[in-house]
Amino acid sequence: MPQVRSVESALRMGTLFRNSPYPVARIFQLCDQPQMHVLGTLNHPDPPEIFDPLKICAFTIPGSRRPSIFCPPGAELTVQIVLFDPPNPTQMQYMSLEPISLALGREYLAVGAPDSTLDENGMQGEKERERVAELVAKLRFHTVIRHVPTEKELALPAILRQINCSQEVAELLQKNTPLVGPRRKRSLSVSERVVESAQSLYTFAAWSLWTLFMAYAFPTLLNIFKIAIIGHRIVAEGLLRLLELPLPFQRLQSIESRRATKGTLALKDVSACCQQVHLRLQQFSYYPTQYSLLRRRKATWSSFPTTNSDYIRFYNSLWLVANDVIIGIALGSFISDNAQATSQLIGGVLNEYTIEGLKRMIRWLMSYPGGLKLNTELTTFLGELFLWVIEYWASTIVVLIVPRLPTVVYVVGCSSFAGATMPIAIFSDLLSLLTMHIYSFYVASARIFNWQLTIIVSLFHLFRGKKRNVLRNRIDNCDYDLDQLLLGTILFTLLFFLLPTVVVFYLTFASARMAIISLKATLDTCLACLNHFPLFALMLRIKDSKRLPGGVHFQLLDAEQTRVSYQEETERGDDQDDSVGNTEEEEEGGEDNGTTSVAYIRLSSTPLSLNQIFEQYFQLWARIRRHYLSPTVVFRLLTGRFVPPLGRSQMYGLQYSVLPRQRATIAEVWKSLSESESPSTTNGTPANPRGQKMYLGNYGRAIGKQWK
Repeated sequence: MPQVRSVESALRMGTLFRNSPYPVARIFQLCDQPQMHVLGTLNHPDPPEIFDPLKICAFTIPGSRRPSIFCPPGAELTVQIVLFDPPNPTQMQYMSLEPISLALGREYLAVGAPDSTLDENGMQGEKERERVAELVAKLRFHTVIRHVPTEKELALPAILRQINCSQEVAELLQKNTPLVGPRRKRSLSVSERVVESAQSLYTFAAWSLWTLFMAYAFPTLLNIFKIAIIGHRIVAEGLLRLLELPLPFQRLQSIESRRATKGTLALKDVSACCQQVHLRLQQFSYYPTQYSLLRRRKATWSSFPTTNSDYIRFYNSLWLVANDVIIGIALGSFISDNAQATSQLIGGVLNEYTIEGLKRMIRWLMSYPGGLKLNTELTTFLGELFLWVIEYWASTIVVLIVPRLPTVVYVVGCSSFAGATMPIAIFSDLLSLLTMHIYSFYVASARIFNWQLTIIVSLFHLFRGKKRNVLRNRIDNCDYDLDQLLLGTILFTLLFFLLPTVVVFYLTFASARMAIISLKATLDTCLACLNHFPLFALMLRIKDSKRLPGGVHFQLLDAEQTRVSYQEETERGDDQDDSVGNTEEEEEGGEDNGTTSVAYIRLSSTPLSLNQIFEQYFQLWARIRRHYLSPTVVFRLLTGRFVPPLGRSQMYGLQYSVLPRQRATIAEVWKSLSESESPSTTNGTPANPRGQKMYLGNYGRAIGKQWK
């Protein structure tokens, strides 16, 4: 075993780790091992007579791609051979028990997005989740049977980390393999010396020019670029603070609860355009920090998969911004070239559906809609009131906006060059502005209908001789006088017969309001797709699924019975012309020996499923469905109570899931940009003993390889 001892000595002395780009101690620390040692031999001519688990003797058979373990006759062992394809860390492949996260953790989420301003349904859902979590925590204390993790299960994470490091360590060991054992030195020939001299002269000239550029020109260009980034960050910080400035009015979440969140409603919560600008500025402010974090990945081994999710989020965001700008340029060119026709189309649709169409609908309700006999006086009063508001709206707001629609459309087309999301956001704001009268009609009719329905219910209790106890929230008996019962019965009858007239107007404006909310929800969904579609993750899922691990998978391939020795296996592999009868005789002759069961298991990485990739979209759809299709909202709609639209913070919570909770300050951005260009250090000392040459070598590494 002289070769084994030579390899063990090389591992102990560090010969196989020479010219390591980074400290090998980091690999040992990641793999939970103090050092490397020899596990066994492969195709050794003299296998041991006794099976030693610390010195495994493996061999390969010609014609078979699976290795085998040598077990002496009579060993009666059960062997499991795990086969796997080592992940390539330079391509950011790795295995993991936990699925990769495409979003930041809950503690890093951006301010103002998802959980900072919840509506009533969101708060109820949050309370329900907390209640279920408490019940699950209590249930764990009452569990009788608990699965105690075995040693193999506890060692599996460390084994996977060792597998992740195997490719990179194998390349380093393979490069230093000629240093093991005796080496013969040979002097260079004349031709080799001539070639070396020519290459050295070319290398010296090119390296001198590169050094001059890196020493004088590059630092100046780099400082100019840093100053430009800091200037952009200062302007972005000012705009972000302006968009986050609290507005002086309050926001009522619901009329019944009377809860108001004063000072939490900012400009970005009112306007979709401001929200989109706020999101883009947040992303641009986070890009330098993300890039600096990814730059630090080059300062250590590629086997550390700590920044893989940041890499995916960073380039997915860049790709989405690039696609947004490309689509926006095409859309902006079309809108700008057809500004007149587009403005005429928008003006016609606006006049048809929000002015004239609404007038025709109200006039139809003032007659006998569908043969329904309504109260003429109340119908005339409500219809003329709504028609007067529409006339006033058309004579003021619409007259001011419609003549300027070509200019507005041209401005929207110019904003498209900042991305297709900008015209969509501006269109959403224009839709809210131009349909404000419909919203006011809905609020007024809903308030009248709710008041009338509440009075009818109260008078119905009076008619039955009961009343509602507000303090105890129940219905109690009550003695009323005769005049009270008579007056209540008359008012109940009057309001009950007037109810269909109010219901007709309420259903009309509620339907219009729901249609507008559906259109705005569709626009917000388009914004969510353009801002946060997992395009890069889907590409990796199709191109290289090993970069998106979602767990590991063990597959039992087959089981074999090994009854022959290593020498017999070798002879069988060399002699392919043996008959089947001779083979059967050899197997029958070896039945007296002990049988070794060999199981081959394939270890593979389970890619991230499509459900996990689009998990946040499912959450967004569940949030929309829970808000608009819940029994509570349906009951509010049927009883005329206020149905608030889904908050913009909830709709944009998906886009903010890849942004940190606290923005990096300008000083932190400057510090991260400065640190990203400094040489990597280990325990306060440079990893490369050449010191400053490492700074130049990082940028000239590719050219240096080409010279070699």
